[in-house]
Amino acid sequence: MEWRDEAIVLGVRRHGESSVIAELMTREHGRHLGLVRGGRARQMQPVLQAGNSVDALWRARIEEHLGLYAIEPLRLRTSELMASSQALHGIGLISALLRLLPEREPHPGLYEMAALIVDRLHQREIVPALMVRFELSLLVELGFGLDLSECAATGATQELVYVSPKSGRSVCRAAGEPYRDRLLPLPAFLMDDEPSEPVAPEAVRAGFRLTGFFLQRDIFSPRGTAMPDSRASYVACLD
Repeated sequence: MEWRDEAIVLGVRRHGESSVIAELMTREHGRHLGLVRGGRARQMQPVLQAGNSVDALWRARIEEHLGLYAIEPLRLRTSELMASSQALHGIGLISALLRLLPEREPHPGLYEMAALIVDRLHQREIVPALMVRFELSLLVELGFGLDLSECAATGATQELVYVSPKSGRSVCRAAGEPYRDRLLPLPAFLMDDEPSEPVAPEAVRAGFRLTGFFLQRDIFSPRGTAMPDSRASYVACLD
């Protein structure tokens, strides 16, 4: 069997003398591994760098096999990523987050968001807020999405400025003010479907605190793993 798909390279690991096992995030086939024969060759190494977009042809005798990849470059971003520490930490974070997804399970929405972000990692005014939104979407895809549609206490849909750490539901200002020390701030940009201007750094940091709380509690702690170092490094670049 075989299929062809567009993909983002997440990373590779050595296999034998000349080959590698490539980990790709594909548009239609999810996070998918495959063997690249000759992947350590000089002409292939620049193609198989994390953050590059490639055309991937996967072949295997049966679906359960690791399979073989034939890979052609679509967009190589290494030089852009190397020019910025924030971009380097950003691709590390995107890759680490996508590795939380089950293998071979399609998540086209997350792929589209990841592709949008890796194309703009050098744009410091735009991407951090997109990264927070990506983490929120990842929580949804993993079954731990937050409910920011209305106040958990009153049903109000205006002035939603907190999130309950217990329920993951938003809380309006009036209901949450007496308990503000126990609630997580909800930055206003997460309530805008299409933000029209750059988001202030302090709002972005609040967004990362919000998503970080639920990622740690619901994803990393149950798996017995630590939050990726790339996340702390990326957030530190915002200062």
